[in-house]
Amino acid sequence: MENELICKIPTIEEMNQKWDYEIKYSKDPENWIVWKREALDNFQKDLTIPYYGILNGQIICEATAMLSPTIVQNHESLVDSNTAYLSAFRTIPDFQGKGYFSQLFKFMLEDLKRRGYTKVTLGVEPTELKNKEIYAHYGFNEYIKTDYEVYPDGTKIEVEYYKKQL
Repeated sequence: MENELICKIPTIEEMNQKWDYEIKYSKDPENWIVWKREALDNFQKDLTIPYYGILNGQIICEATAMLSPTIVQNHESLVDSNTAYLSAFRTIPDFQGKGYFSQLFKFMLEDLKRRGYTKVTLGVEPTELKNKEIYAHYGFNEYIKTDYEVYPDGTKIEVEYYKKQL
């Protein structure tokens, strides 16, 4: 079982552990503290499904499916009863490029399909060319729109949104 990735929906304890890691290593912990509170609250209200990849007991990657327009900025065309908005794609740097996130992503899409979702969407900053290539490789080739999102501290970023059929 060593070096085998476990893909799962985390417990609250695992979520606290992962968010505390993100806050500790962040350059802007104020935003992360707000995002942690929102993530835990939204999960407990069944507005999101977080997915974690755990290797040898360590949480190494994550992604979140957002299921309600009430928690997604610019939600029009991004989330509805058949469409989940995907966010928070993160892999600890030492584990990037080794296929772990791909395993988690496949697990997440299969789970969402089982739950009746037929489409997934995501957003990416136009300057994040590597991420755009990765998302296109995963099948996010249908452009939806470009808009702006605002972080808790007021930072405004441009985001392009894409869709994939399940």
